[in-house]
Amino acid sequence: MLHRSLLVLGRQPAIGRAELESLFGAAHLEPVGESAMASDLLPEAIAFSRLGSCVRVARTVQAIASDDWRSVQTALAAAATSLAEDVSEGKIQLGISCFGLKVEPRQLLGAGLTIKKSLRSRGYSVRLVPNQEAALSSAQVLHNHLTGERGIELLAVRNGNQVVIARTTASQDINAYAARDQNRPKRDAFVGMLPPKLAQTLVNLAVAGLSPTEDNVVLDPFCGTGVVLQEALLMGFGAYGSDLEPRMVDYSAHNLTWLATQHGTRPDPALEVGDATNHHWQHPVTVVASETYLGHPLSSWPTPPKLQEITGTCNVIIEKFLRNLASQLQSGQRLCLAIPAWRAPNGHVHHLPLLDHLEDMGYNRVSFEHVRSPELLYYRPDQLVARELLVITRK
Repeated sequence: MLHRSLLVLGRQPAIGRAELESLFGAAHLEPVGESAMASDLLPEAIAFSRLGSCVRVARTVQAIASDDWRSVQTALAAAATSLAEDVSEGKIQLGISCFGLKVEPRQLLGAGLTIKKSLRSRGYSVRLVPNQEAALSSAQVLHNHLTGERGIELLAVRNGNQVVIARTTASQDINAYAARDQNRPKRDAFVGMLPPKLAQTLVNLAVAGLSPTEDNVVLDPFCGTGVVLQEALLMGFGAYGSDLEPRMVDYSAHNLTWLATQHGTRPDPALEVGDATNHHWQHPVTVVASETYLGHPLSSWPTPPKLQEITGTCNVIIEKFLRNLASQLQSGQRLCLAIPAWRAPNGHVHHLPLLDHLEDMGYNRVSFEHVRSPELLYYRPDQLVARELLVITRK
């Protein structure tokens, strides 16, 4: 496969692999080490802003058959010299990020200064963005305009004994995520704060290759404050939400009206009050994307009886919901649900029992070529309750 693009995965790479495979198909993708995926698609053919689990998209420059740092430095210098020829007049903003290579920030500084000196000898004015870690953060890429007209961020990504060199064309826009998360008029920390990036991923795993049109409707039966519906609308899909709590439906309505004024999305998606375990949804649905009931947050690991009680409660609610929904879906319709899983201090993950009985409830679990389904866990290192991303289809 011709690697035209390189996509750098986020904090939990398995989720990024599944998201990309859902959208583009396994045949268009190939893993590059632990932290990236290569694609035969051009960077401009990838709607990067809708990807929740990727932090960079880059155009591949070359692959070198060595992971020796001196060879990598030589390749980076050659790439910088070639790319500088196409940069518009003015000072070049230069950055270097490495993934999977054993390299210290001081080594990157040395390499960057050498490249800077070489470019200056050719008449270019260069500013080097210093590394605090092997890879620059999304904030550094954004604030230093490394994807702008005069920006060059070079990526070196280890793939076994090889290294892929690429140039970043887009980086995750942390400011845009923050704006639509923090500026929404209605928020509720008690019901949990679903990050917009994760909501994007849920939608992408649900819609797979469907075209983003209003006729393809994303249902969120646990809509809360409307984050999943928000991201579906921003992608161009139709949105339909329900929630057990009238206050949450009201919050969603306020937030989606605000979204329409900010982004021109549809201002009046279908919203209704309903208990997902017995509700009958009135409008046509194409796919389902939702964060279900996750149980109470935990500040310490519970006793075995308490964990059994928590797990049992969540299992009953979500199983009732899935059985109720199955009777209203057609064969082949796809769902992506964030369900709870519990991470013990010893690293063991406790899953919901219903995962062993999905076929009995009328569902098939989606298999991925580049990732195993049990790896689809979203969590911070200090979290005991993880979100397990369950991707299934109606039998």
